[in-house]
Amino acid sequence: MNKTIKLLTGLLTLLLFAFAAGCGSAPAAPASPAAPAKPAAANPKSISLTYVKAPLNVPSIVEKKLGLLEKEFAKDKIAVQYPEITVGSKQTEAMAAGSLDFAHALGGTSAILAAANGVDLKIIAIYSRAPKAFVVLTKGDKIQKVSDLKGKKVAGPKGTILHQLILAALAKEGLKPDDIQFVSMDLPSSAAALMNGSVDAALSAGPDAIRAEKAGARVLTTGEGLVEATIVTAVRGEFLQKHPDLVKRFLNTHSASIEHMRSKPDEVLAMTAAETGLPVETVKLILPMYDFSPTIKPSDIAELKRTQDFLLQNGMLKKSIEIEKMIAPQQ
Repeated sequence: MNKTIKLLTGLLTLLLFAFAAGCGSAPAAPASPAAPAKPAAANPKSISLTYVKAPLNVPSIVEKKLGLLEKEFAKDKIAVQYPEITVGSKQTEAMAAGSLDFAHALGGTSAILAAANGVDLKIIAIYSRAPKAFVVLTKGDKIQKVSDLKGKKVAGPKGTILHQLILAALAKEGLKPDDIQFVSMDLPSSAAALMNGSVDAALSAGPDAIRAEKAGARVLTTGEGLVEATIVTAVRGEFLQKHPDLVKRFLNTHSASIEHMRSKPDEVLAMTAAETGLPVETVKLILPMYDFSPTIKPSDIAELKRTQDFLLQNGMLKKSIEIEKMIAPQQ
């Protein structure tokens, strides 16, 4: 009997082991080797950005005169280059060619036109907003209000914020673009044409407008209530993709220049006057017209959309783009 019990006990034990083995977890599969981390792109030997000091781009003046960017990137032996490109369309052409990394102070109109035509750029900050600094000038007593411009010659840079300003001012008075004779000229030429009587009104901004006023011109209207005069800072899309860390450092340095403006106003006024050739009092008069806060706000995106509408309505843009896709993720 005892032998039988022992035999049954042994068989039961074996069955329990077999059951446990059958219900146990399967052996873990060997871990896949981790994918190798994508190596960061090597730093470039140099970065290039535009230096546009007009109408009154004080942060750029501070950055360049104090060598802030040079100091920031010297630790990585990255040189900073300033190609002399001030016209918006030329800036975006250089970006498309890969010879310009940052368009630092680029009109919203130029940025939208370039992006719509396939230029890979991203807006990384607002450079400035200055509706009061952008004006329509006239001379003499014949033209007292915007509606008096009907049939008259108006000079200014085509496809720019100023062009948008005059068309918005005309629309407010129930007039169309064809109701004036628009003559495309740069700012100095426009002011000169007004002063010598070749045109009846001129589009102007900042110091050029102040000089013209001192010579006898007067302001017919500013951009206030018509355009925000939004200027942006843009980067080449490929550069942002490869070097997001450098873009962040660029933006931090730009913010430092704005902080320097706040902390040392007298030094900055003197520096700007020396660089632009303007009297300190003139700089002091114009500077409060500018908002240099770099943060991209919903209102800035709305203004860029209005700018796109202006370009579409006036035949300068054939198709619309999604403005939000032009905006880089905030650093």
